[in-house]
Amino acid sequence: MSQFFAIHPETPQPRLIRQATRIIDEGGLVVLPTDSCYAIGCHLDDKAAAERLRQIRRVDKDHNFTLVCRDLSEISTYARVDKADYRLVKSLTPGPYTFILRATHEVPRRLQHPKRKTIGIRVPDNAICQTLLAELGQPLMTSTLLLPGDDYPMTDAADIRDRLEHQVDLVIDGGSCGLEPTTVVRLDHDRVEVERHGRGPVDFLEATP
Repeated sequence: MSQFFAIHPETPQPRLIRQATRIIDEGGLVVLPTDSCYAIGCHLDDKAAAERLRQIRRVDKDHNFTLVCRDLSEISTYARVDKADYRLVKSLTPGPYTFILRATHEVPRRLQHPKRKTIGIRVPDNAICQTLLAELGQPLMTSTLLLPGDDYPMTDAADIRDRLEHQVDLVIDGGSCGLEPTTVVRLDHDRVEVERHGRGPVDFLEATP
């Protein structure tokens, strides 16, 4: 049965953050709030936890997972970002955007798109996420909490616990996050392509050549 932590959305309790980090380090699957909607995540290097996540989401090997990062310096460790792309990413982070970028060798191959060798990267504007990532010391591998058969991501932590209490190890209640997932932007050789319109506005395209 999963644990359930009610963490303050603006001033996260350090004790609960440490406990959540310990669960992740020990191979746990965690549901956590973000600045767009709830996500499900696990340790970057935990193959077994990643496979459990795939089974819950029922996604295939072509699914692009997202690394939730603390800041731009972490992005540059896990993704190749040229100058033009860096300026755009910097202008939109932290925020409700996922960037599809070429992965570096720091990203396990099993997490990359098998053909394109890309990875999703984001920096959320969410205090719980930021505090958890700081304590963890590395990105979280995540996916939007959109369950098979559902039209929208789950948004109520109590409902999430009722539905997933035997499949995840921790549900973090950080309040309502809304129903919109991130806006997904693919950046590839000076080309900017919006693959999914989500919570993040796309007016930046007007200034993109």
